[in-house]
Amino acid sequence: MTSTIGAVPTTPPQPRPALRGLPRRLLRGPAGRAAWERPALLALLAATGVLYVRGLGASGWANAYYSAAVQAGASSWKAFFFGSSDAANAITVDKPPAALWPMALTARVFGVNSWSILVPQALMGVATVGVVHAAVRRRFPAWAALLAGAVLALTPVAALMFRFNNPDALMVLLMTLAAYGTLRAQETAGTRWLLFAAACAGTGFLAKMLQAFLVVPVFALVYLAAAPTGVRRRLWQLTAAGGVLLAAAGWWVAAVALTPASSRPYIGGSQHDSVLELALGYNGLGRLNGEETGGLGNLDQDAGWGRMFGPVIGGQVSWLLPAALILLAAGLWTTRRAPRADPDRAALALWGGWLLLTAAVFSFMRGIFHEYYTVALTPAIAALIGAGAALLWERRRHPAGAAVTAATVAVTAVWAYVLLGRSPDWHPWLAPLVLSTGLVSAAALAAVPFARRLAGRFAGALAGRVPRGRGVAAGVVVLTVLSCLAGPAAYAVQTTATPHTGAIVTAGPATSRGFGPGRRGPGRPGGAPGRGGPGGWNPGAPPLTGNPPGRTAPGGAPGGGGATGPRTGFPGGPPGGAPGGLLGAGTPTAAVKAALTADADSYSWVAAAVGSNTAAGYQLAVRRPVMAVGGFNGTDPAPTLAEFQRLTRQGRIHYFIGGGRNGPGGRGGPGGRGGGSDAAQTISEWVAAHYTATTVGGVVLYDLTSPSG
Repeated sequence: MTSTIGAVPTTPPQPRPALRGLPRRLLRGPAGRAAWERPALLALLAATGVLYVRGLGASGWANAYYSAAVQAGASSWKAFFFGSSDAANAITVDKPPAALWPMALTARVFGVNSWSILVPQALMGVATVGVVHAAVRRRFPAWAALLAGAVLALTPVAALMFRFNNPDALMVLLMTLAAYGTLRAQETAGTRWLLFAAACAGTGFLAKMLQAFLVVPVFALVYLAAAPTGVRRRLWQLTAAGGVLLAAAGWWVAAVALTPASSRPYIGGSQHDSVLELALGYNGLGRLNGEETGGLGNLDQDAGWGRMFGPVIGGQVSWLLPAALILLAAGLWTTRRAPRADPDRAALALWGGWLLLTAAVFSFMRGIFHEYYTVALTPAIAALIGAGAALLWERRRHPAGAAVTAATVAVTAVWAYVLLGRSPDWHPWLAPLVLSTGLVSAAALAAVPFARRLAGRFAGALAGRVPRGRGVAAGVVVLTVLSCLAGPAAYAVQTTATPHTGAIVTAGPATSRGFGPGRRGPGRPGGAPGRGGPGGWNPGAPPLTGNPPGRTAPGGAPGGGGATGPRTGFPGGPPGGAPGGLLGAGTPTAAVKAALTADADSYSWVAAAVGSNTAAGYQLAVRRPVMAVGGFNGTDPAPTLAEFQRLTRQGRIHYFIGGGRNGPGGRGGPGGRGGGSDAAQTISEWVAAHYTATTVGGVVLYDLTSPSG
């Protein structure tokens, strides 16, 4: 509609499209906050994304064990739901399937490849940084939230595990979301946020079982102690949250329990085809006391308070761990007289309880423990650094506050010097630089109260010409942050520039106790040579002919075998054995691939192999189901000899791959060090007695459609 005023036509203002102002609103952020906050956050998230995504394809299948399950889930909805190792649904992985679901959905859309499997993990890392930032920003300045996010993004083990397809990425994201929900609930005694936190923690169980529940007692106690409402309301809120927690964690468990065993895959990692047994035994109490049936036995003799600072684990996560503990203590002291429901103290208690309880459990575990588990500590460390630094900065002009701040920076610099010294051949100039800049920064921070007093004393004499010193203060802050983050940032960049494959990986360059760049070889955790490894590895056995777990084969192929020929399935196994082994999957030769894919549509499984990693290497190469006899360790009673014989009579398995851990001719003992079933060994012996071995491309194959004699 047009109107005229005199002779000049005008047009009424038109409504602006709803999306036209979106970029500006996105950058402006919430009202009442500085204009630079939102752009700074977006820059942090973008930088984290670039760091975590760059070069992902170089890691190949990363952990082939889970990549094979993703491949299965991308082609079979039944395998997707149960978390099967193969699309024919013989056995599941030894974890619930939630961590596989995002990868499998992405693989269905973009195909099964390195990027579709690993990019979801990187995005979870970016999301976790964002959640930590949001949680800290609720109560502390914007710079503190940005610092917390940067600490998390640059912690080496986070840079490793948010680029790797283990279940830890999803579990840590869900635990962090649960922490955020608990803090939001504590502020106003909000029931909905508390239920949200419980749902996130319960879903975390479906990623990595009981490890996700380590933080639940801390969250519940913090809410019970600090929520601004009456005791009765707090109790019924926590009761309702417990119900949500059980529902979120238990619906899949109930679905599996109600499905007849004949209609679903065997539950890998259990000895009696039970999810509850898996959760409470192999993935539960067995990890604490080292008595998990069917596991590897107690491999970790370094249990104790020093474990988090040990030769390899220290470089994974402990760069700012001393600082986080100091800031936690200082923050609790400064808020000691605050009201019961003080949100600042509640935040410190929540993150501090998370850190202390999880670190204590990790330190004293007597069962299977791997360095990358410590990624579960990173959100707590990051949040304590941000929140504690903010509280101390408010008290920087007081001598005690300045002294604690300076001591924190000095301790961090000295500890970084120690950690960098464990990789003496890797950029040797970095350690003294970090130490010197850190100590200079600490001295400058300690002098702040005295410098201000001197400036005030001489201000009158200088007639107001004394500079404010903001430039100097800003320079000290920047130098402090750089000196504290330089070490972990360097390790994180090195980690993202290095391909990682296999079941056990570590971040950063090689240490004086390590095997290869940032990864562990067979033997004691930390790579100490001269000890027996998992599953009964023989210290005197010959080395692997391919690449040890955690390395990348020539030409970028994951694992051993590949372009350089096959590797033995296990130390001590016969030459010409199956690619891969307990801790890594290999790549079969073209001749083996041709044999397995010949007439493949006629079989449910083109092959069977002892151990999940051995089976995964073949399955990923030929894109057909390969049965993992005995599950991950070869110690699960799946299938039994009778079941395997029945499947063989029905013509559903084409080949049996020999030469692996418990395969014909192998030296692995039944059940390994942790006991378990000897079904895999019995099947191997039966195959060797009734079928003829043929060597194809250096790999021993038994054609199960042609019995001998």
